[in-house]
Order: sequence, then structure tokens, then C-alpha cells
Amino acid sequence: MGLKDKAENKAEELKGHGKETAGAATGDRELEAEGRGDQASGKVKNAGEHLKDAAKDVKDGLTG
Repeated sequence: MGLKDKAENKAEELKGHGKETAGAATGDRELEAEGRGDQASGKVKNAGEHLKDAAKDVKDGLTG
């Protein structure tokens, strides 16, 4: 829900992209796969944050 969490998730995605790119450039398939995993993890966490925001909006709409 917090901006800090969203920023951390985006940073994880970007870090993963860097790892994937570095792995592809050097032929390190393990690093490339780790990067894809980091990106996926960041995206899933971000989706969870968006879901929390939507639930809060619904709750606020019902009580406001």
C-alpha cells in the first residue's frame, strides 16, 4: 500500500532486468534465470500492492 513498498518492488524488477541482461551478455544462464525470477517476484509483489489499494478504495467507498 505504501509508496516505499512499491518503490522497493520496482527496484527489485529493475535489478532483475539488469541480472537478466548481464547473464544473457555473458552466457551465464543461471544469472539470466535469476534475473527473470527477480523481475517476476517484483511484479507479483506490485500486483499485491495494487490489490491492497483497490480493497482500501472499496472499503473507503463503503464507509465514506
